[in-house]
Amino acid sequence: MTDQGISQPPTEPAVAPAEPTTWAQPPAASERAAGWVQPATGAARRLYGSTEARQWQPNLALAARAEQDAAAERAAMTPIPSPAVGHAPVRTFTPVVQSCPRCGGSIDFDGYCEMCGAKAPSIRDHFEENPADWVAGVSDRGIRHPRNEDALALDGTAQIGGRAVLVVCDGVSMSSDSDVASLAAAQAAVGYLGARVDWNWDLADLVPGSRTRRLLTEAAEVANAAVLENSDLTEISPASCTLAMGLVSGRQLLASTLGDSRVYWLPDDGAAVLLSTDDSVAQEQIDAGMDREAAETGIHGHVITKWLGRDAPQIDPNVSGTLAEGSGWLLVCSDGLWNYASGPVSMGRLVGHFAAVDADPLRLARALVGWANEQGGHDNITVALARVDRSPVASPVSPPEVGAYEIDIPTARTRPVATAGPSPAG
Repeated sequence: MTDQGISQPPTEPAVAPAEPTTWAQPPAASERAAGWVQPATGAARRLYGSTEARQWQPNLALAARAEQDAAAERAAMTPIPSPAVGHAPVRTFTPVVQSCPRCGGSIDFDGYCEMCGAKAPSIRDHFEENPADWVAGVSDRGIRHPRNEDALALDGTAQIGGRAVLVVCDGVSMSSDSDVASLAAAQAAVGYLGARVDWNWDLADLVPGSRTRRLLTEAAEVANAAVLENSDLTEISPASCTLAMGLVSGRQLLASTLGDSRVYWLPDDGAAVLLSTDDSVAQEQIDAGMDREAAETGIHGHVITKWLGRDAPQIDPNVSGTLAEGSGWLLVCSDGLWNYASGPVSMGRLVGHFAAVDADPLRLARALVGWANEQGGHDNITVALARVDRSPVASPVSPPEVGAYEIDIPTARTRPVATAGPSPAG
């Protein structure tokens, strides 16, 4: 946590002002231990005052910021209109560690397992979502990174063949608080699309200016606003992340992305397809004729050209769709998985191998995350899957060989971040 805006304690006790002054923090707080007050998790950082004089000093600039925060909080308390009659709320889940991953025991209040004594992982290190039998996802910290900056949020109708939204966001490692912002963005996008009862879910309506395209752009803008709301915009490099949305409506499939998180259509029979197009320098090199392996393993392999965040260059997602002719898997993933199986053929073979062993979406997602960790787990790994059909899975096939082609480059952005930026826009 940075301590920006903290008033330094004076060397001499300050004299209380004669006139009433707006305080950024109530004077009574100075009576607490050590004179400083640590805000609760998620609360605004308002640590102003003097521990030596045991007096809280007025600061007009900080008081003005506090008043702005208070106004924003009052605006947030404005009642939200009730959803339309008959509309079920979107099922977006907050990740919770329910049991010890080592032995299955219960986690005590102190964060340690009551049976084996192991410390429970952070709820952000590894979490799963399974809103329907045919939709599931797993997000994992991986091996190399100290925290999980990936995120996912899912929603799906109870019956297969209905509608589903799969969102994956990959926080940019060079930015601050990207783990918080990426999760907020994923949940905001799913919540927005799930709440649009006025949309007919025609995923084939992709002509410029169509209702579907406008809604996808609006969903990206809502996700971007969530990033801004969960960022310290005074940071030199505030939070930023990618956005990948995979949608299912019957046999209609759609990908809407910013950055280099991907959406694949992997049919049981037929050619696998990479539905999304990366916003990256590597993709620009591939478009110019460079070999995919050379581009993705080069120094610009993970330099993205679009993202969500304060200095996002353009909130205009790439959109593409297809019609599923048979059964298969819609896969949305971060580069923590596709680093080891980038091409659609390799990815299709990988998913087919594990689906032949167990075609349950949640267990399949776990298997893919485990496989990526076995390859080195160089990055955070997030896998979201939707089964388009319940047809029998094809005969087992061998997983792809990782071979000489694996990627170990952190995600970066194409230009330096400005030291100041615009205020969050709704």
